[in-house]
Amino acid sequence: MWKKLTEALPPVGLVVDTKIDDAAGARNEQKLKRNGNLWFVPDGSTYVYYEPTHWRTAA
Repeated sequence: MWKKLTEALPPVGLVVDTKIDDAAGARNEQKLKRNGNLWFVPDGSTYVYYEPTHWRTAA
């Protein structure tokens, strides 16, 4: 079940499924982990330039 970031944040460092879902549609679906206000790929090597709008526990 997808959660809005405006309603709940995932724990820092936990890899979760993320996406942007707005008026333009769903896109940028990928696994990321949060560290403060930045979102990183699972191995922590790179952060993404955007903030997802939704997240859920990774399968």
